[in-house]
Amino acid sequence: MTGALAVFDVDGTLIDSRARIGRAMSFAYRKAGLPDPGFERTRTVVGLALREAFIALEPDASPALISELEAGYVEAFLALQDDASSAETPYDGAFECLEALAGAGWRLAIATGKTRRGLDRLFAAHDIRGLFDACVCADDGPGKPHPFMIEESLRAAGARAARAVMIGDAVHDMRMAAAAGVRAMGVSWGFARPEEMLEAGAHEVHDGFDSLRASLARFARESAR
Repeated sequence: MTGALAVFDVDGTLIDSRARIGRAMSFAYRKAGLPDPGFERTRTVVGLALREAFIALEPDASPALISELEAGYVEAFLALQDDASSAETPYDGAFECLEALAGAGWRLAIATGKTRRGLDRLFAAHDIRGLFDACVCADDGPGKPHPFMIEESLRAAGARAARAVMIGDAVHDMRMAAAAGVRAMGVSWGFARPEEMLEAGAHEVHDGFDSLRASLARFARESAR
């Protein structure tokens, strides 16, 4: 048993949700009479709680407009559930990585900007809930980059910050890790660019799950000393 804790982001880290997020965002903006924000703007807020994401994108918008954007996004996101072209699919090697870590004695947690309902839909589609000691989402408390999600994961898993790692694809994940005092590992296949994550505090950025697993194994050995 390693006794170490790996906290995973979901969107852009374990699950490829780029198409659905992009289409839902486009719909929300069109419905509100605003121009499509496009991928470059959208990617900067993925990982934040939904309302916080729209506030970040539209800091001068009224609360009513923010609520309208939220409602439009949720409407589109739910409508796209059965659209194969917008399916939320696991990245190659993602679930195998989780299973290997669990088998090696790692404690696992999720820290996501998804709602509890969204997270439950993910678990209904993919039988992975039993792998996690903690699942913390946007409904549970302050969102990223506040350290709450990691702190709650540490508490639920009975782990120490010195033996914990945050794995994510966004600058918000890296900043949350820094705020919580845990190691930050970025992955390059999601929304943020490697240089953005490194600037935000990532200790390293990985291009594949094999590299990530090898680094986690080293961390487990070294942090146990």
